[in-house]
Amino acid sequence: MLVASYCTTFLKPEMLHIYRQVTGLQQHKTFILTKQRQSPEKFPFPDIEVIPPARSNFIRRFHLKYIRREAPLVYRGEYRSLTRILDRRRPDLLHIYFGHTGVHLLPFLQHHPELPTLVSFHGADVMPRADQPGYVDRLRTLLQTVPLVLARSHSLKDRLLDLGCPAGKIRMNRTGIPMDAFPVAPDRPFPADGAWRFIQACRLIEKKGLALSLTAFAHFCRTYPKSHFTIAGEGPLRPDLEKLAQELQISDKITFTGFLNTPSLCRLYQNSHAFLHPSQTPPDQNQEGIPNSMLEAMATGLPVLATLHGGIPEAVTDNLTGLLVEERDGDRFLDNLLRLASQPGLWQSLSQNAASHVRQNFEHRTQIQNLESIYNELAGR
Repeated sequence: MLVASYCTTFLKPEMLHIYRQVTGLQQHKTFILTKQRQSPEKFPFPDIEVIPPARSNFIRRFHLKYIRREAPLVYRGEYRSLTRILDRRRPDLLHIYFGHTGVHLLPFLQHHPELPTLVSFHGADVMPRADQPGYVDRLRTLLQTVPLVLARSHSLKDRLLDLGCPAGKIRMNRTGIPMDAFPVAPDRPFPADGAWRFIQACRLIEKKGLALSLTAFAHFCRTYPKSHFTIAGEGPLRPDLEKLAQELQISDKITFTGFLNTPSLCRLYQNSHAFLHPSQTPPDQNQEGIPNSMLEAMATGLPVLATLHGGIPEAVTDNLTGLLVEERDGDRFLDNLLRLASQPGLWQSLSQNAASHVRQNFEHRTQIQNLESIYNELAGR
């Protein structure tokens, strides 16, 4: 069976989970449909169809856009290019990554109901878009149009139900973590000398709660001055976070690494003692699914200190695999840091349980098998 996997940009640095998915298929073959090829050295793939930009034809574009009032997909020429590729490749089904991409492709899907199609939602793509009038209505129409919808967490499933998606269309498609790439740290002793090493790996954006992490860590250092906090990732908030670290007088205890490859990130996890991720819902309602980096860290045996946000409680159980607080509760978040540092037995049990839980529920091959069973279900219709 041949799957056409549509991802507008293949791939941004933070999209490793998609690369793992398309390269992990066993029963099915796939080729990539994309408008922009990025990071080929980081994400090599043998079969990519880049949708060519349309030739400029002012009269035709004007007619389609202002007279017929067609969607951008049509008046920009992408519709015809996409149709030609799919007619030539003849896939058995189409997998569209991200809900907003599905909205963009809605005119195509409405004109080609014969092509079995599913759309996977990952987190931010369920939020409204105030800068795009009518976007939510088109998203609701998309959910009625496609036969199957994938969600990475129950919290995302609930959002899709709120948008009117029929419950019978939704399938769970968890993120899979390759456990051989994130083995449990063989020798991670409790830091009896107080030299705690914390890590947070994510895009540097508001919903990740990085300012809260830095502030709590600064207070933690008053009791444990030998501690260090590593922030792995890139994003628009990096200058602000570096400035905050200076204001909190902890710049010498903070390392910003930028994006790291898998082996480097694994080494950081194995040399750390706990993973921080106090996610929060920003004004634009951008919500987490289940953070991939959090699952990777847990696989190596890191306890998680996080918040009751999005899909996080579906992977982290309070007092079993980590410690959770309400969003933006900096005082309790700090209390959990101090509690963890004062109880070696708690730290050890959380560590062991985290590694075991991820292996039981988020193993990569198991999640790929689940995805391929969903493909088979869709093709069987």
